[in-house]
Amino acid sequence: MRYLYLLLLPLFLYAVKPELLLLQKYDESMDVSGWLMSEKLDGVRAYWDGEKLISRGGKEFFAPKEFTKDFPPFAIDGELWSKRDDFENISSITSQKTPHKGWKQITYNIFEVPYQKGGLLQRINILQNYLKTHPETTIRMIKQIKCKNKNHLRNFLKEVEEKGGEGVVIRELNAPYIAKRTNKSLKVKSFDDTECKVIGYKQGKGKYSQKVGSLTCQLENGKVIYLGSGLDDFQRENPPEIGTVVTFKYYGLTKNGIPRFPVFLRLRKQ
Repeated sequence: MRYLYLLLLPLFLYAVKPELLLLQKYDESMDVSGWLMSEKLDGVRAYWDGEKLISRGGKEFFAPKEFTKDFPPFAIDGELWSKRDDFENISSITSQKTPHKGWKQITYNIFEVPYQKGGLLQRINILQNYLKTHPETTIRMIKQIKCKNKNHLRNFLKEVEEKGGEGVVIRELNAPYIAKRTNKSLKVKSFDDTECKVIGYKQGKGKYSQKVGSLTCQLENGKVIYLGSGLDDFQRENPPEIGTVVTFKYYGLTKNGIPRFPVFLRLRKQ
């Protein structure tokens, strides 16, 4: 029995999800002057534990050895990313079960150095010092900008979204690392987003008569919505399978609690 336990132990360790810092939603009543703000990259989140690259859900990425060869021996957290509005490609590259050359399009963009002492800049500085002796790595640092006031934040958000970015992350300068959802780290967007499960399809009309017109989706609360806006021609011809969880954006709720003007964004991130 002890021998069997030792054989299975790596599998159990492999299945453990990393404990990560998670974002709360920004409230305009909050004073975030002096906080640090950065672009929220629309990539695939990845946690480097010092030895392997792990998804938010606890699955190991099959990145080529060349990709991770100069990674540090301590934990870092960030986004696997290529460019704005390229999530489907990023997801396709990083979800494959064997290393491949597609990873050459990807960089690892860091926003956190977990479990180190001090505020965010002090923690990030530990990685920056490491990178001085490992300049050829695929690691990139996400630029942090000190927020002057709410207008500065609004203007930065507008700039990011006009470039096709997803939104902004704003974090309290001196807050210690917290491996859970915290009001010291916030996401800022001009819209809300959430997830739903695909439970069916509606046939398209007009130019979409031979394709899917919209996805029939069920929210967590059991209510049903239809996602048509945001689907491209390929997705209409090859819609997400029944049971797939997708992310969509919306602009507030109706009096009945239904998301207003829902727009398909993507398959749920890993």
